[in-house]
Formats: sequence, C-alpha cells, structure tokens
Amino acid sequence: MYPGQHAVDHADRAAFIMASTGEAVSYAELEARSNRLAHLLRSHGLKRLDHYAIFMENNNRYLEACAAGERSGLYYTCVNSYLKADELAYILNNSESKALILSASRREVALEALKQCPNVTLCLIVDGMGGDEGPLRDYASAVAAFPATPIADESLGTPMLYSSGTTGRPKGIVRPLPDNPPSKPLPLFDFLNKLWHYRADMIYLSPAPLYHSAPQAAVSLTIRNGGTVIIVEHFDPEQYLALIPKYKVSHSQLVPTMFSRMLKLPEAVRTRYDLSSLEIAIHAAAPCPAQVKEQMIAWWGPIIHEYYGATEGLGFTACDSHEWLAHRGSVGRVLLGDLHILDENMQPCPKGVSGEIWFKTATPFEYFNDTARTAESRSADGTMSTVGDVGYVDDDGFLYLTDRSTFMIISGGVNIYPQECENLLITHPKVMDAAVFGVPNEDLGEEVKAVVQPAPGVTFGPELAEELIAFCNEHLSRQKVPRSIDFTNELPRLPTGKLYKKVLRDKYWGDKKSRIV
Repeated sequence: MYPGQHAVDHADRAAFIMASTGEAVSYAELEARSNRLAHLLRSHGLKRLDHYAIFMENNNRYLEACAAGERSGLYYTCVNSYLKADELAYILNNSESKALILSASRREVALEALKQCPNVTLCLIVDGMGGDEGPLRDYASAVAAFPATPIADESLGTPMLYSSGTTGRPKGIVRPLPDNPPSKPLPLFDFLNKLWHYRADMIYLSPAPLYHSAPQAAVSLTIRNGGTVIIVEHFDPEQYLALIPKYKVSHSQLVPTMFSRMLKLPEAVRTRYDLSSLEIAIHAAAPCPAQVKEQMIAWWGPIIHEYYGATEGLGFTACDSHEWLAHRGSVGRVLLGDLHILDENMQPCPKGVSGEIWFKTATPFEYFNDTARTAESRSADGTMSTVGDVGYVDDDGFLYLTDRSTFMIISGGVNIYPQECENLLITHPKVMDAAVFGVPNEDLGEEVKAVVQPAPGVTFGPELAEELIAFCNEHLSRQKVPRSIDFTNELPRLPTGKLYKKVLRDKYWGDKKSRIV
C-alpha cells in the first residue's frame, strides 16, 4: 500500500474510495496519513523487522495502517476481524507484536485479549473515540502531532500472514525481508503485475475482507501502480454489480461463493448493470464448481482468471477462461515454482494420478519461531515444500485439485483447520471424542460438520447438538463453528490412536470424484 511517487505525480487522484459512503482518500492524503503513523511507530520504539498487528473490519483507516509498516521495514499482521479474545491473544503473542491497531467495533474483544498480551504496549483505536481509555489510545489524536513527511530511515516492510496447520493453531508465515527502499517491492509483485495487467488507470473493486492475503496483495498492487481501489465494507451481490458501472471498474478479485450469490439474483437484476468496463475478474481461495464458472464465463465473457497458490508462496498456477474451458476443473499451469506430484513414498505419480502436491519453493519462507512446523512442511532433503493439498496433472501440464490431506475446510473462501474445533469439543464434559471436517454446501462450497462420540451415560440428540454448537460459539470465531453435529457410538481410530477421519467424511461426499467443491 505504499503510495510512493504517485503521491506527487497524482496527488489528487483517489487512492481508495469506501463503497458505502463514497468517502475518497487521495494519494496525497494516504501518503500523509501513513507517514504520521510510521513516525508514531518509530517513536514507540518499533524498528526494522519488528512486528505489529491490525484488527479491524474493512474501513477508511485500514490501508494507512498497512502502508505505515510497508514503508518502515516492519512486519504487520492483519488479523481476522471475527476472532474471539483468546484467538486474538494467541496471534498477538505468537507474532511478537508490539503494537495493535483496532477499530471501535472490535474494542471489547481486544480489551479482553490484551489482558494476556504484556508485550503489546501501544494500542490505537480508530473511529473517533475522542480520548484515551485504559490501554487504548485514540488513533487520531495520537498521530496528529507527527509530521506528514517520511521517516528518515524508510525501508521495505511486508505482511506476515497466518496460515493454520494440522495442530489447529495458526502459524505466521515469514519471508526474508531485503533491506530495500519501500519503492522496491518483493519480486512476486512484478510477476503479478504482468500476469493481470495492473496499471495506473485501473479501478480495482475489492469485495473481500482486507485481512485475507489475496485481496491484500491485489489492493497493494493497485496502489503501487497508481490505480484506485473501491473498498466494499460487506459483500452484497447487487451492490457489487452496481459499483462496476458507477466507478468504471476494470479489475476485481472474488471467491466462488460471491459468484454463486450473484448468479442467484433475479435475471432482471443481473442484467440491469453495464459490466462492460470489467476487463479482468480473478478468483481463487477455493475451487470453483465447474457449473458456476461456466455460467460466469457465459455471463461476463472470457475475462475470468483463476489461480492456485498457498499463502506460503510455495508455487503458483494460473489459467484464463479459454484455458479453463479446454481443461474444465483445472486450476491452471505452473507459472512459479517446480511442481511435483508424489505418492506416500515420495515417488512421482504418473500423469492423471493423484498425489500430494509439492513444490520446489518459488519464494523462501519459514513459520515464525517454529522450526518444527517449518521442517514438517519440507521434504527430507529440504528442497521441496507442501501444505498438504492433493491433486494430479494432466497430459498438458494443467493441475487439478482433488483433496486436502490436512482436512482443511474452505468455506466461503475462508480457510478453516478442524483440529482447533476438535480440541475444544473434547473439553466439554458430555463429549468423549470428536471429529470435524468439511461437507458439501451449495452456497459456501463446504460447511463445517462435527461428529461427536458422547461421554458414557449421556443422552444425545438435537438438544445436545445445540448445546455443543453454543459452546463452540463461546470460544471460536463463527467461521470455525460447526453448522451441524451428528453423533456416533464410537469414532474410527487406528491402533496408533490416529483418527481415521476419511471414513467419516466420505459418507457425506457420496460418489463425488473430488473431495473439494
């Protein structure tokens, strides 16, 4: 989100516009705001390679909160705004964040979390609180005293995003940060610029939460190119369509659930808006049902691009509409990294045969302060990495996803790792054992399902299911909570004690060839 020279050359151009209010913030203003915050962070002792966190919904301060770190050599972590206090506290402590920027809507959660975070010594709350309160400092008054000019020691900063794993706890993905000026981004940005034709006169419509890696990267690219970002506070299918002609949108990035919800609008609504300005619509985060994608291409034309790439940056595949129509269901060909499909013995699988997806890593990464998890993601010789996805390659080199060995659930574009919910459920006094996994959902792709083995003597049925769902709601963000719970007398476990989850899950997927929707 570094404004750079655009703040001089195009000072009055809107860097971003809030969709609901129409509030526009110019490049000059974004430059000034991010500089003031950078000065404040420096004055508080944050130096190059230190960490801070952002805990907000999409709002008019989000981009400057990121841009300040990007020009100060800092790692900034954008936290899922739906997390509960314990979840937030874990991220703050694990990331070694020294500062937290939050919105008023997240105040109560943050205050509870901060009780567990002694190393967070600066807490800034936006939304015009008007004064300091306990550990919270009013953002506007805190930054007002600092200059709008750059700090003396500017250097490139970058996000440190979180990805979960089979243990259920999120892990920070940290990449080496070169000692570059902020005007010189990481090489991946140059690659994406060329792939999707980012440019100075583009208008990018951002309908997704900014704490997600994909929209964050797209917004950052737009700003670095001098374009304008339209930030949607909450996705609404008709509002999204209306914004395209209103702002002459040229680029956007969505998740398949958004496609599905737009397709379900009445035809009169779908055809009401002129979408001719839209040049490129990118989707990822979750596999798109083939029928949905075909309908979108028929509606919007061959402007839909798909990619596959983990937050870790192991590798990258992509395809345009024409390539996808010729290889229905594919997530594209490899553009970054060296792809290998390997069986359980780490031997290459033949073309068309599924195996675990490994890459000779396109970009170096580690899991922050976690050498064990980093090692688990590597091959024995350290040359390849995986996140546990399963798939195959066809004769033309196109990749198809078929499963996730970690049982990760992607629901509405959100990555959910079920172990966290399983670990919680078994703490309930009425639960002996629990399994959590994804089952098909027409709208979301997948939804969270739990199968529970009740404790001896416990009567199970709808009342117990409701009790357990409420229990999960108390401790987990809403995306991780099971939508439904079934019961069984005994869960299938191997002699080693490992839960044989595949047996349970397959009952809900029927004869589907793929376990990914």
